[in-house]
Amino acid sequence: MVTSTHEVSHRIFQEHPEVLAPVFEALGLPPPAKASINALTPDATEIRPLERRVDTVLKVDPSEGDGFLIAVEAQTRRARDKEMNWAYYVAYLYAKFGVPVLLVAVCRSRTTAKWAAGPFECRVGPWSTQVTRPFVLGPDNVPEITDESMVAREPALATVSAIVHSESGKIDAILNTLAHGMRSFDAATAKYWCEFVEVGLEDTPARTTWKGLQKMVGTYFPGRGTLFEETYLEGKAEGKAEGEARGEAKGVLRVLEVRGIPVPDSARERILGCTDLTVVSDWLDRAGTVVRAEELFEEAAAGGA
Repeated sequence: MVTSTHEVSHRIFQEHPEVLAPVFEALGLPPPAKASINALTPDATEIRPLERRVDTVLKVDPSEGDGFLIAVEAQTRRARDKEMNWAYYVAYLYAKFGVPVLLVAVCRSRTTAKWAAGPFECRVGPWSTQVTRPFVLGPDNVPEITDESMVAREPALATVSAIVHSESGKIDAILNTLAHGMRSFDAATAKYWCEFVEVGLEDTPARTTWKGLQKMVGTYFPGRGTLFEETYLEGKAEGKAEGEARGEAKGVLRVLEVRGIPVPDSARERILGCTDLTVVSDWLDRAGTVVRAEELFEEAAAGGA
């Protein structure tokens, strides 16, 4: 099954190959800006019996040296059959296009990243017929973007940073910086990047924090249940379970905590005690901009909530 993280990786590397800058730097290659990079079909399928698909395949023609392919795979956890599939991808693409292949695995867990680095060997006794060694983009070599000006300059890298570090203890600071940095974008650009981040965060706790920080409206990933889609395409659906309201109430408190806004006991009790999903969702939408926790209630009262 294709996950949200796979979908984001597929699109962001095709549409923004500059994200591969850490790979080029580590390998001593000319930066992406000096290379011609074009997306190829990701289908690495032979006629039968199995269908295998690489997330993204890019053809790189550097300003210096020979061309090569980059096959990008998003890997959220260890998979028993992946080492065989990866060997197949590399061998098939090399045979089909006749140029070397660099396999890049994108991981958000250090444990997964360590495993994904291989090497994976096809061995008989002491003899290795084939060795697969992916280049891993993970928490140890993707920078943590905590500078708002860098978000404005390199939104693609900042987005990948947030996704890769989504299980890090610094993710709240990373997302807070990302949200503030996006204020320099026009509305359409901000919507575009906001949804890349939300979909890429998938089912991590960081996604709730991000939903409270983003304020723009729009949708680029229909069917993924993002904040924009829930609010404007599906509405504040009536009759949702009280447990869901409690979950969003915790999200309100989390966003306020990340932003460093004190929450008096009376406000905390009111937020956690509210079972009206429409009201709590409204608080969550505005938690990213209020200066005091009490402003949530003042604006809600003014709006008749």
